[in-house]
Formats: sequence, structure tokens, C-alpha cells
Amino acid sequence: MSFKKLLLNEEEIPNKWYNIAPDLPEPIPPPINPKTREPVKPEQLEQLFAKELIKQEMSNERWIEIPDEVREVYKIWRPTPLYRATGLEKALKTPAKIYYKYEGVSPPGSHKPNTAVAQAYYNMKEGIERLTTETGAGQWGSALAFACAMFNMKTTVYMVKISYNQKPYRKILMESWGAEVIPSPSEKTENGKRILKNFPNSPGSLGIAISEAIEDAVKNERTKYSLGSVLNHVLMHQTIIGLETKKQLEQINEYPDAIIGCIGGGSSFSGIFWPYYYDKISGKAPKETEFLAVESTACPSVTKGYYVYDHGDTARLTPMLKMHTLGHTFVPPPIHAGGLRYHGMAPTLCLLSKHGKIQAKAYNQIEVFNAAALFTRVEGIVPAPEPAHAIKAVIDEALKCKRKNQDKTLLFLLCGHGYFDMKAYEDYFNGRLQPYNYPKEKVDECIGKLVELYPWLKSELNY
Repeated sequence: MSFKKLLLNEEEIPNKWYNIAPDLPEPIPPPINPKTREPVKPEQLEQLFAKELIKQEMSNERWIEIPDEVREVYKIWRPTPLYRATGLEKALKTPAKIYYKYEGVSPPGSHKPNTAVAQAYYNMKEGIERLTTETGAGQWGSALAFACAMFNMKTTVYMVKISYNQKPYRKILMESWGAEVIPSPSEKTENGKRILKNFPNSPGSLGIAISEAIEDAVKNERTKYSLGSVLNHVLMHQTIIGLETKKQLEQINEYPDAIIGCIGGGSSFSGIFWPYYYDKISGKAPKETEFLAVESTACPSVTKGYYVYDHGDTARLTPMLKMHTLGHTFVPPPIHAGGLRYHGMAPTLCLLSKHGKIQAKAYNQIEVFNAAALFTRVEGIVPAPEPAHAIKAVIDEALKCKRKNQDKTLLFLLCGHGYFDMKAYEDYFNGRLQPYNYPKEKVDECIGKLVELYPWLKSELNY
């Protein structure tokens, strides 16, 4: 019997998140204080995060209960559909079976509310009245604005200036949920003022926006900071995606040979592949599954970055994390995949890359939009530029299956729609996009500045 999508009932929404920490090849290198080089104590993070989120960040429990209040909000859009990409299979004439989990059905249009709702809930329970955050493409800011509205909280979003200008309707969407949206760098914070004084025309970066959001949070009472990717608790909240997907594929007795997702900070890809990694590590997987992470050649953290301790923000307000990084002073080119413009990467993902548990590759935005245009015409959904990177990799894998006559099962995450990205598509259709590759020498320059600040990193880098 043929079908286009697989659905679950609300009762089948998972009631626990999966935490990968106890199943990693080695413990995650801890966040450290750059002055002492000592691990940061949980209480030192309480100025920024809700206590329960810090507890989850440090937790070694494999399964963590999803509160009923969170699951109740999830019901607005979850469970999300799993589609068979029959149109794409036919267009490619591939023997491969292609499936995609679609997170664009959430109110903000992406996977981001899976963690935003959880974070807003835990902060609300602790008496916090306002959350600050940064956003690149606007997906995370939209998600947190939505989540805070659900729990009657205020939100201040520092939006990377280039995206603020490229995507005005994302700003209006956030404001519709009651958020204050500020283009970053801004005159509202000391860090923003300092950047503008030195670089008046700065397009901004996620690192700068994080610095502003953190400064705002620590200077104001009943205010905390919220992060949309990178940290372990954030990625864990996203595993609801993979846990649902497993149930959906079990309905038709399918199991993926490869799981593919885009990476900017690592949350969406981790959300779909972590539960399958657990199958592999626990001996439950019926076959060997490859995990393929796809990033932009304009911001190639894993494929060109260094695996070293670095700050998560430009002003160095955050502890240092061991991760693949382009350097915290990195200012990305203004490509349209705003969600993939972060200089670092989730420490868990970097650790798995180091051990060869995941593979990474990068594509330029012309290749990516070519893939997105084909997908739109044969599947009907307009993908956001970020997951279009995954689509490009899926097409390559499906064509490889065609050449080798292999009937593999390919699964990818379509983590958001592109209906707020029409300017990007307009530029693509009118030939205004450029295939940008971030030069290795610029990465080395940023890492050189990092080593100047912290000479003790030299031995780690052989720099």
C-alpha cells in the first residue's frame, strides 16, 4: 500500500527526552573558566540559566521526564508528520527510499520550539519574568517569543543585524507574540556600543548578539538568558524529533541506512540522530546507520574549524567550551542560511566527530538552493535555506544509490519551512547569490587571535 505521510496520535508524543551523555565514547570536556582553567561549577551558571536547565546540562541520566505542561503545549503541533519523498525519488530515478521528518508545522515554522517551550516553562516555574536571547535567521527568536507567550513571560531578542534587515517579517512574527526585537549590534548594551564604535557598519554575528543578550540578562532582575542550540540540554529537548520518527518508521518496518541533517549549532541534527545513536550503542539497531552532518562552506566550523576550547560569544562573557570553532571573533559573510552562521558547534557533536561516529561535509549556497528549488517543485514544500543543505546531501546520496543500484533507506530532517526566506529565493532566482567558501587563512587568523589571548592553547593546537 502506498502512502505519502506517517502520523502519530497525541497520546504517542514521547514522555521522556533522551540524554546522550552517558553513552558518549568519553565524557564531554567540561565548560571551563579561562582564568583558572578549572571546570565551571553549576552554581556559577545560575546567573544565566534556570536551575533545572543547569541540572539537565550536567546530568548523566539517560532519560529525563518531559513535564505534562510542556507536552500540553507540544500538542499544538506535535506529533509532526514523517513524509515519504516520492516526488524526489521519482525525479532522481533512484532506487533509494527517502523519508523526511517535517518540523515546519510548528507555529514558528521550525524545530526550535521543542526546546524553547521547555526552557520557558522551567524559567517560569522559578519565578523568572523575562528571557533574553539572540537569533540569526529569526527561527530561534520566533520560537522563544512563542514559548514565552504560552507561559505569559516577556522576551527580548537580539537579532543579527543582517538578518534583521533581510527578514523583516521574522521581526513582525516575534512582535506578534509580544517580543521586543533589537538589531545587533545595538546601542542598548555596552558590548553593542563597543562594536559599533569600532565597526559602525557591522552586519553583526551570533557571537555579538549572544554577548548583548547575556549582558542584558545579568544586569536585570528576574531575567535569564536562553540559548537555542549548542548546549547539551538544548539538544536533548530536540530528541523528541528522533523518538517520534522511530515510532513512525516502525509502523512500516523501516530503519534508516543514513540519517542526514544540517548543522549550525547542532540542535536539529542531534534531535533526529541521537535516538538512533542510542540504538547503535545499546546493540538494538538492526543495521549499521551512517550519521551525516551538513554545514555551509561560508561557515565551516567542523570541516575547517579547530577542535579547541573557545568562547561561545564575541565579548568572552561565556565559559569556554571544547568544540570545533572558527574563533569567537569570526564575523560570517551575509549568506542567507542565517541559522548556520555560528562560529562554534555543539560539544557533543564535536566529540562524536572526533571519534568518527558522525561524518561532516559542506556545500555552498548555490548548490544548496539548486537542491531546494528541485525539492520545492517535486515535493511542494519550500524548505528553509538551512535544511536545504541536508536536501543537497540527500540528493547526492540518492544519486550514489542510483549509480550503485542500492536500495538504501535515507532519512533527513526538514527542520523548517522557507516561507520567511523569500528574499533569499528571489536573490537565487535572479542570479544574485554567490558560491562563497570561507578561506582557511581567515580561520587561522581568528584562531591566532584566540591563541594570543590564551597561550596555553598552543600545546592543544600544535599551533
